Amino acid sequence: MATGKINVSVENIFPLIKKFLYSDHEIFLRELVSNGTDATLKLKHLISIGEAKVEYGNPIIEVKVDKEGKKIHIIDQGLGMTADEVEKYINQVAFSGAEEFLDKYKDSAKDSGIIGHFGLGFYSAFMVAEKVEIITKSYKDEPAAHWTCDGSPEFTLEPADKTSRGTEIILHIAEDSLEFLEDSKISGLLNKYNKFMPIPIKFGTRTETLPKPEDAPEDYINETVETDNIINNPNPAWTKQPSELSDEDYKNFYRELYPMQFEEPLFNIHLNVDYPFNLTGILYFPKLGTDMQIQKDKIQLYQNQVYVTDNVEGIVPEFLTMLKGVIDSPDIPLNVSRSGLQADGAVKKISNYITRKVADKLKALFNENRADFEQKWNDIKIVLEYGMLSEEKFYEKAGAFVLYPTVDDTYFTLDELKEKLKENQTDKDGKLVVLYAGNKDAQHSYIQAAKEKNYEVLLLDSPIISHLIQKIENDNKDVTFVRVDSDHIDNLIKKEENAISKLSDDEKATLKTSLEAYIPKAYSVQLEAMDSQAAPFIITQPEFMRRMKEMSQTGGGGMFGMGNMPEMYNLIVNTNSDLASNILNTEDKVHQEHLVKQALDLAKLSQNLLKGEALTAFVKRSFEMIK
Repeated sequence: MATGKINVSVENIFPLIKKFLYSDHEIFLRELVSNGTDATLKLKHLISIGEAKVEYGNPIIEVKVDKEGKKIHIIDQGLGMTADEVEKYINQVAFSGAEEFLDKYKDSAKDSGIIGHFGLGFYSAFMVAEKVEIITKSYKDEPAAHWTCDGSPEFTLEPADKTSRGTEIILHIAEDSLEFLEDSKISGLLNKYNKFMPIPIKFGTRTETLPKPEDAPEDYINETVETDNIINNPNPAWTKQPSELSDEDYKNFYRELYPMQFEEPLFNIHLNVDYPFNLTGILYFPKLGTDMQIQKDKIQLYQNQVYVTDNVEGIVPEFLTMLKGVIDSPDIPLNVSRSGLQADGAVKKISNYITRKVADKLKALFNENRADFEQKWNDIKIVLEYGMLSEEKFYEKAGAFVLYPTVDDTYFTLDELKEKLKENQTDKDGKLVVLYAGNKDAQHSYIQAAKEKNYEVLLLDSPIISHLIQKIENDNKDVTFVRVDSDHIDNLIKKEENAISKLSDDEKATLKTSLEAYIPKAYSVQLEAMDSQAAPFIITQPEFMRRMKEMSQTGGGGMFGMGNMPEMYNLIVNTNSDLASNILNTEDKVHQEHLVKQALDLAKLSQNLLKGEALTAFVKRSFEMIK
């Protein structure tokens, strides 16, 4: 038996491993199972090139928990190691790697996630174990070896009597880590990190009921059999070619990823690229509606089928982090902190590729079945609108498939919209005025007024629409977006003709003074000569002020501090209405005030602005009038 000291100058490397390298103790299982998988895949490769003259068979990796003995066993049937290789890889290489790592990344190590790159995966065992044993037999015709280390730099290495190829790692679990001896804990971790590893992983057995034979009698009792409990799917959908998968396969894989998700995804995008980097994956569009507070971190990142993280920031463009699915790339550098990851050139390329691929897929879906795409529009628009705002490359392609729905559920692309509105909605200065509503019910009367003039009104109701229309206006100088309740209809699209007012200038001045005596400061009174049938009082909210306020409230854009500005409204009074003449000609000041307040309350009611005490008083007053 050989004993020795691990070749390392940092005497207390194990406490350092425990403290620095992994903030997350549970990943020891991921690292050790991954090592077993690597050893198995390497053997497969050596056999395929004729270097290893052995049978590959159907190797599996087995995880066993011995609760009584406080041990966890991880057993593979991979290429195994000779005593010399144990000496080299376990005692020398990994430890020099550990020192180099600690030296270089001490400060960011907490963030580093996966560190198998440094040959350190094996040493994560010491986070949960007070003693670790390796029993290993190489595929080469050499005796098996048995290595033991108790978490100090001392180790022992002796021959073993193992006859089957592969490696068994035995962890003697430390007192502070006994939770890892619970079956439920281990199966939870295997399910989290190793669910799609490429080699079958066995954890215990399960009872399977055999099918009933065709000629079985009535009282036949089905036979049962104990089989290996394989916890993973070694060939997940993303490792296959899109041509091999049906719609049903994609849906089934979605259920496998999100067992608690009851809604079907709307559609999926299969990513598959091998140059200039390797990346595969499947992204799903879930139903989103207009909620921006959607749970992010639903895309899982894998490296060669090993789960790494669900924080894909920087790899997936931010607007797509609202999607679900899987991305797998061996080329994503994961050995430094996340800030290093975002600056990496390869990562930026990956992000750009995903953006382009998603845009191409959306365009194809739109062209293949526009009716279906229109039907799904309201469930996906928030992602696409956010993408147009945040990713220039996506914005450039978006014209081909981003839709602008009307209040009557017809859908236009921006080019179609311009063509459709050109004739009727161009104002006297040659600007195309696009009218829109944010809420069909609340702005009903304004929409009706626009429809009476045969104007189209869009329904744009997502929380970031103010930002988006600002961007579209900047890029289309001849187009302006105006919400239908921001002025009376003749002012929204100014044509040449000016209506004639029944009132003289002097009468208008008198009327304005009378109105302002009773109207609160939040309303700016504007006298307009409109059709005598139009509403006498109309409340509008100036487009510029409202849009800036909305933009400040949803972050970015807008004017600093405008999100907290009080609401400002215009009160447009139709000087050609009978009510305006009545107010002007009433000698009785009490009656005049009554008329103005009642009319203002009616206008507020139509805008859903009459609330609380004011609403109660209005209802009481109205009942008194109809006694």
